[in-house]
Amino acid sequence: MPDTYLNSFLKFLAEKKNKDDSRLPSLNELSKSTGTSIPTLREQLEVARAFGFVEVRPKTGIRKNKYRFTPAVTASLSYAIMEDQSRFDLFADLRKHLEDAYFVEAATLLTAEDIQSLRFLIERARKKLNTSPIVIPFYEHRDFHLLMYSRLNNPFVIGLLEAYWQMYEEAGLNRYTDISYQQKVWQYHERIVDSIQQRDFSISRKALLEHMILIQQREEKSDVKNHFE
Repeated sequence: MPDTYLNSFLKFLAEKKNKDDSRLPSLNELSKSTGTSIPTLREQLEVARAFGFVEVRPKTGIRKNKYRFTPAVTASLSYAIMEDQSRFDLFADLRKHLEDAYFVEAATLLTAEDIQSLRFLIERARKKLNTSPIVIPFYEHRDFHLLMYSRLNNPFVIGLLEAYWQMYEEAGLNRYTDISYQQKVWQYHERIVDSIQQRDFSISRKALLEHMILIQQREEKSDVKNHFE
């Protein structure tokens, strides 16, 4: 059973199926409901907060958050990379295959407003690249990719992708300033959007994969390990 891995508070939280952002009982009430001492309950509450399941504030009390996979992945991934920095490359490879596997499904769900937002990100990125000195459009790059998969009703896919971009920034890869590389990236992004809008998903997927190869080649030339030190 899944509850084998849950402490008493997490079991209570999952079984009650409180609506997201709903206020939970006080610690005293939770202690009675779960049969757990206050000190133990506080420890369990910290675990739930670390996973992003709850939010604790002085005036509003304990509130249940909407489920997100990202906090758990990010915590585990941060530990894994701190222990062995080469694991970032392994996770980046996982992300590449994940985006490829879900690309067509995700692209078919995008709305006209999403397409417009993707084009806005391309325009904003190019404006940054045309400044002097150039400004690396990292956040536009991150938002572009996350928006493409945002319509998927799968918190685990979204969580893995969000965790990748958080680690990407921590690795220092958002500071790569080769203007030729940056321009090529956004040319690919434009090709992806153009073909999605035309409902030609085979062409857009091909552009995505070529874009991934471009990024991989750049990362192989970068000394990623030094950025973690």
